[in-house]
Amino acid sequence: MRAVLIDSKDSDARFVEDAGESLLTGPVELDVLLSSYNYKDAMAIAGTGIARSFPLVPGIDLVGRVTASEAEQYSAGDLVILNGDGIGESLHGGFATRARVRPDALVRLPAEISPDRAAAIGTAGFTAMLSVLRLEDTGIEPGSGDVLVTGASGGVGSIAVALLAGRGHRVVASSGRDEENGEYLRDLGAADVIHRSELSEEPGKPMQSQRWAGAIDGLGSTTLANVLAQTAWGGTVAAYGLAQGTDLPTTVLPFILRGVTLAGVNSVEAPLTLRERAWEALTRELDLDLLDSLTTGIGLSEAIAFAPLILAGETRGRTIVDVTQ
Repeated sequence: MRAVLIDSKDSDARFVEDAGESLLTGPVELDVLLSSYNYKDAMAIAGTGIARSFPLVPGIDLVGRVTASEAEQYSAGDLVILNGDGIGESLHGGFATRARVRPDALVRLPAEISPDRAAAIGTAGFTAMLSVLRLEDTGIEPGSGDVLVTGASGGVGSIAVALLAGRGHRVVASSGRDEENGEYLRDLGAADVIHRSELSEEPGKPMQSQRWAGAIDGLGSTTLANVLAQTAWGGTVAAYGLAQGTDLPTTVLPFILRGVTLAGVNSVEAPLTLRERAWEALTRELDLDLLDSLTTGIGLSEAIAFAPLILAGETRGRTIVDVTQ
């Protein structure tokens, strides 16, 4: 079994050609076809606190083919997707050629989506759709006003921009590399691109001019506080990440004076019914040619060296991981 392996909290990740399968546990056995690279994976490999048990195979996504199953709903040959559910954090994940997993969060690969594209969607696309659904479920519709996406050049942000624009929203994309990535984000459907410093540098007043009907935020901290302060009456901010920080320097004023909703998005523990709803919507709505245009690939042997690039914000879009290379 080829794998990236983190042996202990204080050890460096290493690439292994012959890792023993005896470390794997779970009722559904898989040949892993592909994984994808996420910010969490880079954090795990860099030793920044995501990994919760050791030894650990990182990789919070996988697309695989069932080889054996103790769960009656799956049989050998079934193609499945797994996003989150603890893999790559407390359970062995997708940066290996083999896996054993729980059936509880497995989603069957939609016939309309190839394994490569399912890997490109991965947790990022899944989280983006969960965020879009949170806005939908709180009444944020096309025509309600501008919808902001922070961290728009990243995996979740890129797909969120495309999904929102595809639904007819006017999307404003926020990026730390607005000049470099402006054309890229407009190609995804952004109507306007702003620099993240407008939102991230200083906490502003707790109530600011109303700019956003809704927002999808992956940064937290000062950025999220300012986004909330600028959200219009009855708006919703779907928060899925904490790239800037876990703090939230705000007050209750946006919530009690403007009726703003702060809606958390947790892709790791999403129930199966929500997973299936999100993947059905992705199958129906995501422009797969557009997905291809924002996707690159690396081999498993390159995964360790790739982590610093993710953490430094030097990548954009989606990166799939071919575990056979």
